[in-house]
Amino acid sequence: MPVVLVPTAYRGPTQGQAEIPVEGTTVLACLEAVEVKFAGFLSQVLDARGEVHGFVKLFVNSNPIPSTALSMELAAGDRLEVLAAIAGG
Repeated sequence: MPVVLVPTAYRGPTQGQAEIPVEGTTVLACLEAVEVKFAGFLSQVLDARGEVHGFVKLFVNSNPIPSTALSMELAAGDRLEVLAAIAGG
């Protein structure tokens, strides 16, 4: 079962959970599985068109993947990390 790693800034909807095991075989299916468990999570990662927000980066097993790789297959034990770029000023 893949695990989605949620950055601190996005843990409001996940009630503070940082690692969420999910049933899913693709990057998108895993993100959607988190949304099913924790409503409000997916809109932090994807925009209204279903594309990854420009300030979000995705990693699988610590390797960056393109934002267009939502259909990438994941295996049991894979770790999908969502990284949120935080800007300040």
